Amino acid sequence: MNTETRTRVEDIMSSPVATISKTATVREAATQMREKGISSLLVTATEAGIVTSTDVLDVVADGRDPGEVLVGDVMTAPVETVTPDLFMEEVAAMMTSFGIKHLPVVDDDYVGMVSSTDVAAQLS
Repeated sequence: MNTETRTRVEDIMSSPVATISKTATVREAATQMREKGISSLLVTATEAGIVTSTDVLDVVADGRDPGEVLVGDVMTAPVETVTPDLFMEEVAAMMTSFGIKHLPVVDDDYVGMVSSTDVAAQLS
């Protein structure tokens, strides 16, 4: 397959990456995700993490108050990352291997986010 016709992460990633503090509440995270129409946020901290809509759903399903639970208590860290020049097939394989649906994109700093929805839309 010709590498010039293959799609890379940089072609479909969402940018800039949406972030939230680990000291924010899960309710704040949910509100931000809804307002931006996204399902994950990069958590800015010494060790970056990710909080997803599934994490929010788990808090609610467990009967915990999303206004009291902190993002840092439910985020996943450390987080797997990809570079902008990676091919979509490689991203799909990573997501399958790790059982994840979101990957922050790093190029010296966090520059975007790619989701399983992005990958599926591109590869279908």
